[in-house]
Amino acid sequence: MSKKSKQFVVLGLGKFGTSIAKALVDSGYEVLAVDRNEEIVKYFSDNATYAVQADITDKEALKELGIANFDVGIVAVGDDMESSILSTVLLKELGVEYIVAKAQNEIHKKILEKIGADKVVFPEHEMGLRIAANLINNNILDVMEFSKDYKILEIAVKQEWIGKDLRALGLRKKYSMNVIAIKSNEGEMIISPEADYVMKENNIIVAIVPSHIESSQEWF
Repeated sequence: MSKKSKQFVVLGLGKFGTSIAKALVDSGYEVLAVDRNEEIVKYFSDNATYAVQADITDKEALKELGIANFDVGIVAVGDDMESSILSTVLLKELGVEYIVAKAQNEIHKKILEKIGADKVVFPEHEMGLRIAANLINNNILDVMEFSKDYKILEIAVKQEWIGKDLRALGLRKKYSMNVIAIKSNEGEMIISPEADYVMKENNIIVAIVPSHIESSQEWF
């Protein structure tokens, strides 16, 4: 199956649901957007392949929409825990292959994982991490939680690093930083760069670091 042939269903058209549905449509994917609020559905109808007003916790309603035919289900109603949990269960029962669900806290996350969500996200929490990391250290361009133990950073190369290779920088020893890729000036992604790779101006390092390490100015 080619990636453009994937079909997505988004349940809940709050800020998270609308933004992810619009991004998928803009990328050329077929998206069914569902919300129980008729006004929201009307407002969003031009931004989805299909926008339908229905109760996302009603199994029969979801069946009639052909939810079982969709490859990816996105439960975007994290603020309503009961609806979120029930919708996730229904997507699982109806045979949706891959389920992404929004959670509002760790307890909610654990419940969603237990009932079958393949991926659980905290959009507000993740955005907060990114903004805070950049405010603390301008070299940190992006941060993403990889697991409970590790996070991924995108780091702008400092001026004093230019002309030095990875071995000389000793990032693993100094900062427990494992470099997994480097974005070159030309936009090329160099995966698993060799130790003798020499840093150039405007390079961006992609690295995994332990979650307990703070993204502070004391790093570098």
